[in-house]
Amino acid sequence: MILDANSNEKPEIAYPCEWGYKIIGLEKTKLETAIFEVMGERDYQKKAGNSSSKGKFHSLNARCQVKSQADRDAIFKAFQKHDDVKMVM
Repeated sequence: MILDANSNEKPEIAYPCEWGYKIIGLEKTKLETAIFEVMGERDYQKKAGNSSSKGKFHSLNARCQVKSQADRDAIFKAFQKHDDVKMVM
């Protein structure tokens, strides 16, 4: 499906599927712990992201299999609520 940039239509996502999250925070080790805590028993891949130009913020990327929109949203919200995560995308 090709969407127009001005369209309000959401793309269809077939579940289960692989989904990625980018989390941003102040310390890489705390971000790694956040991923471990949020993912729990779920299989996931973690990849280093970037650091801000002044080195204050760091990002990590986490990918996992999500079963549904609700599952995907629950992980996103868990990252949002985590004390060591400043932003999740």
